[in-house]
Amino acid sequence: MTIAIAAIVAMLAIPSFQYVTNSNRVAGEVNGLLGDLQFARAEAIKEGQPVTVCMSKGGQTCDTTGNAWNSGWIVYSNPTGTGANTTLPAQGSILRIRSTFTSTDTFLAQPAFSAITYNREGYAIGVGNGTLIKLTVASGSAAQIAAWTRCLAVSMNGMTQTATDNQVINGVGSTVPGAASTGVTCQ
Repeated sequence: MTIAIAAIVAMLAIPSFQYVTNSNRVAGEVNGLLGDLQFARAEAIKEGQPVTVCMSKGGQTCDTTGNAWNSGWIVYSNPTGTGANTTLPAQGSILRIRSTFTSTDTFLAQPAFSAITYNREGYAIGVGNGTLIKLTVASGSAAQIAAWTRCLAVSMNGMTQTATDNQVINGVGSTVPGAASTGVTCQ
């Protein structure tokens, strides 16, 4: 009797546990970049000089090609404000380092970009409205992948926002039938 009850409880708990672990992993990955972007913006305003967040596999230089942010990134002071430099401007300018994801999830920028630089007013230099970094879970059914997919949008004024799959970001009134969308969609 005890074994039967344990088997029933295990059948109910294992799928829920998978959902919890995947959901927490995705939230941690998205919140890691979100927190570093907010930190970079705050540092740029506080220090009165540009701060850049760029893709970086090794944590020492910026990767200037591609759009795979799941390889890691760095936050560094960038007095020249020229976007992603392949060499850092000064010793000790790295403020934060994020290493490669341990999971097989993808974190891709749409359109492809490798760096975000905040100027001293907190505006994102070279970022257009509609800039997304989309985190997609690598495994699971189509419904699970859609449920765990997250986007991180960065606007020109430096503001960031997260969204779930097929959710409109900064789209005031876009859910009204027949209204034009003023935002971008996480898809």
